[in-house]
Amino acid sequence: MTLLALLRHGPTAWNAEKRAQGRTDIPLSPEGRAAVETWRAPDILAGLPVVASPLTRTQETARLLFGYAVPEPRLIEMAWGTWEGRTIAELRESLGDAMAENEARGFDFRPDGGESPRDVLDRVRPWIEKVAAQGTDTVAVTHLGVIRVVMATAFDWNMLGKPPVKIRPATAHLFDIAPGTIRVREMNVSLQSTS
Repeated sequence: MTLLALLRHGPTAWNAEKRAQGRTDIPLSPEGRAAVETWRAPDILAGLPVVASPLTRTQETARLLFGYAVPEPRLIEMAWGTWEGRTIAELRESLGDAMAENEARGFDFRPDGGESPRDVLDRVRPWIEKVAAQGTDTVAVTHLGVIRVVMATAFDWNMLGKPPVKIRPATAHLFDIAPGTIRVREMNVSLQSTS
């Protein structure tokens, strides 16, 4: 099995406001940058190749934590279309029953003009298959939407109801991959420095 470690980017101003960022290229906030500067990668990730979504927040997180990252477009966040910049609470209030019906679709939830989680998985899976076939343990700095679909696949979760694991901030998520297989090794490995 090949190790795939997925890390979410550090905090942004839109994260603090609970806004859907999607493809909007929001950088780390000053507070987010300061937080990432305190993170330390687990020893198991030392020396592994690092790739990251091309968005500024992931590239900056990777540089601060690992010193570099190779851009990988397939790791970009789920597109939220015309809903980018809005909060779920705002969408629920303005869209009412239509939003509830959309959320009840789980893997097929689709923001207006955006991608569904299933679309994200269809985009990310060929990259995961390539990494698995190469057999090279890899670190990927990415987004919550990407991590959620990989986790959902590993747990066979349909993205309805309570998730099997709450994805916590400032953590790494370790998966064992092989061609056609994604298994959870360990979720929520702390990046917080213990010193």
